Amino acid sequence: MTKTKVKMFVVLLCVTGIWVLRGHVSRMLSEYFSQLQDTYPCAFDKCLSEDDLWSMLHLNTSVEPFLSAQYNLSEDAFNWWKRLQAERHDFSTYKTTVDRLFEMFPSSPDVIKPSPDLCRSCAVVGNSGNLKQSRYGPLIDLHDVIIRINHGPTKGFEADVGTRTTHHVMYPESAVDLDNNTHLVLFPFKIQDLEWLIKAFSTGFTGRSYVPVKSNIKANKDLVMVINPAFMRYVHDMWLQKKGSYPSTGFMTLILALHICDEVRVFGYGADKYGNWNHYWEKLKDTKFKTGKHPGSHEYGIIEELAEKQKIMFFTGRRSFS
Repeated sequence: MTKTKVKMFVVLLCVTGIWVLRGHVSRMLSEYFSQLQDTYPCAFDKCLSEDDLWSMLHLNTSVEPFLSAQYNLSEDAFNWWKRLQAERHDFSTYKTTVDRLFEMFPSSPDVIKPSPDLCRSCAVVGNSGNLKQSRYGPLIDLHDVIIRINHGPTKGFEADVGTRTTHHVMYPESAVDLDNNTHLVLFPFKIQDLEWLIKAFSTGFTGRSYVPVKSNIKANKDLVMVINPAFMRYVHDMWLQKKGSYPSTGFMTLILALHICDEVRVFGYGADKYGNWNHYWEKLKDTKFKTGKHPGSHEYGIIEELAEKQKIMFFTGRRSFS
């Protein structure tokens, strides 16, 4: 056999082996996912209900997660929200801006409604370096709702973070372009963030912030959803007991998932296995980096408690599916 034929034979064996292995892993993941569903049944009528003391102290399903044309934010909630980033404009300016917002975007949020015969599964994908080599990608892609946050990419990291995205959380300073099938979920921290959303889809935004902001964004304006400032306050007051200046976007996203899904599985939160707070797509440069104004350790403790009480499933890093 010539050297060329030997090389071709080796390559063929490798390719065949890869496809066999991929099929084997996919089967293991499907079996594993089925086991999870058997172990943790749909939370629709149990896990996320308010029939136990712990849930009653934290989960308030009456709080509207999203703004709509029909929702009226209280001035008290606005005054809390305006302090997050030293908002200088008044409540009247806020209401006028929101009215303009719903002239361009859907008047009510596009949310999958709860139903006795529907179990809405949700994967919340954070950006922690503990996703590296996790091989969670196929498992993440099996969920109905897949929420990604800020700059978190999928290209080049599919094996660990998956390929699908149904909702992408962002604020102007973390904005990324989206495909036509993904919901843009805006977390507004000031009135300028609402103005940015309007202008980024129309004339182009020319304002300034603490970092450069995209002038225009590619996304489907019919799938835009805006988080309610009162919901942000609720997360800070009820879930964090007012610790820290305000909750991280990642933690608010997780609590949002508890409000819109029946089963919630959480990936990519917390430090990596070495205790470093970093992103899975970046090379770690600053080992002393922590969580800024956000109470990261306290938030992580609540996530662990949610997992312990089987309100969520928390995937903390690389694991075996054997």
